[in-house]
Amino acid sequence: MKTQRIESQKKDLRSARGELLRIIELCKSIELKGLDPYLVNVDDLIKVIREYFPIWRESEDLCLDAETINHIASIVKMQSEWVKKRATRLYRDPFLIEEKVRSLPADKMAEMLLKVWRPIVELEQLTVKSFYEALKYWSSLAPIGERWKKTIYVKTDLQAMKREEAITEGILLDESFTTDLERLWLDLKNVFSRYGRIRYWDFIGSSTYEETIKRAYLTSFLVTYGYARIEVDFLEDEVFILPNEKIIPPSEGEIISFPITISFEEWRKWREKHIMQQK
Repeated sequence: MKTQRIESQKKDLRSARGELLRIIELCKSIELKGLDPYLVNVDDLIKVIREYFPIWRESEDLCLDAETINHIASIVKMQSEWVKKRATRLYRDPFLIEEKVRSLPADKMAEMLLKVWRPIVELEQLTVKSFYEALKYWSSLAPIGERWKKTIYVKTDLQAMKREEAITEGILLDESFTTDLERLWLDLKNVFSRYGRIRYWDFIGSSTYEETIKRAYLTSFLVTYGYARIEVDFLEDEVFILPNEKIIPPSEGEIISFPITISFEEWRKWREKHIMQQK
């Protein structure tokens, strides 16, 4: 009989602990999800705690009891805040509002609708002012015969163009530019005859960044006009420039653009490396 009584007490303890854990989980769920705190009947929860309190003997059970009371206190606080918010916002129960609307006569409801109704329809009509603006616009237009005149093209005979005119129109390059281009071409030939193919940066690089930009600009025309050609070694990730013995005019096929960045940072790195190699 004594053994059965002990087993019964243990069973009651497990049941009581489980009940308190369920209360804690319920309170946590309402706190985290922001649910209506009045979904919980606080009086019923307090009755459960009062019922199980006399059977606690272990400190762990007393701590569980205190934790349960703490969560219930949080629910009570939420209920208090919920009431304050409803009061400050002049909250009205939706069911009361529905009943009030149902009790209103039809003419009163129609009057209220007209006060708050904002139709999304727009009315457009011609006015004297719009007629005047239209008349003013059409009066300022040229006659239709002048507006519909066809463009007349005059056919002329072919004539020769002087060199000066071609330079002015931009068809031919300025003489000084051409001279600089041919001088750079000879420079490239001399370097190639001594060292073979030369790295692009070693050819255009100079003691100043401004001079490097100028040489890169002229070198781009060397390649475009067929004075030189570019070779790319993808394994070494290097770009080389080689001169052509004779000017090779660009073909009529597709022109491939190969942009090379000439930034100040790139020039500075090349300059430092070049100085180290000379030492």
